[in-house]
Amino acid sequence: MYTIEELKKFCCKCKKCRLSITRTNIVFGEGNINANIMFVGEGPGYNEDMQGRPFVGKAGHLLDKMIEAINLKRSDVYITNVVKCRPPENRNPFDDESKTCLDYLRWQVKLIQPKIIVCLGAVSAKNLINKELSISKQRGQFVKKGGIYFMPTYHPSYLLRNEEAKKDAWDDFKKISVKSSELLNDNK
Repeated sequence: MYTIEELKKFCCKCKKCRLSITRTNIVFGEGNINANIMFVGEGPGYNEDMQGRPFVGKAGHLLDKMIEAINLKRSDVYITNVVKCRPPENRNPFDDESKTCLDYLRWQVKLIQPKIIVCLGAVSAKNLINKELSISKQRGQFVKKGGIYFMPTYHPSYLLRNEEAKKDAWDDFKKISVKSSELLNDNK
C-alpha cells in the first residue's frame, strides 16, 4: 500500500492520457489525510494548473467559505478532483480521461478513508455515484456505497454563475454537517 506522498509522486509521472501533454502541474489534492469529509470536483482549472493545488481560484474561494459556514476549515477536509490534469479550455473531462484518473482517486479514498465524499458537480457525481445521475434532481441526497456516504451537490463554479442555486447548496452543506456529526458520534 502506498502512502499519500508516494501516490502523489507516482501520479506526477503519469502520462496515461492526453491531458498530461497540456498540463503545467498535476493537481493531486490536499488537506487532512485523516479527514472525515472529502470533496471531489471534476478537474483543475487555470489557477489550479498554475499552482498545482485544487480549488484556488474564485470557485475555490467560494468552496472555502462554504466549508467555513459549516464550522470547518479547509485543513479539516481533503479536496481533490476526478482528473488530476487541467482539461484544455476548462472543458469537462472526457469519459476516457476520467476513467484513466479514477484509479488515482480510488487510491486516495483508500488511504484517507473518508466517511463522506461530497461530489462537487455532475462530472464528479456521475463518475462516483451513478452515470445516470441528474445533479438537479438528486443533489442533496446521500447515497451509501462501500461504507461511505456520497452526496452530490452543485459545483462552486456553477454557483458563481447561478446565484439562486446557492440556497440549495447551503441546504446540502447543512446536511453534510449533520451527517458528519452523526457519524462522529457513532464512533464514540
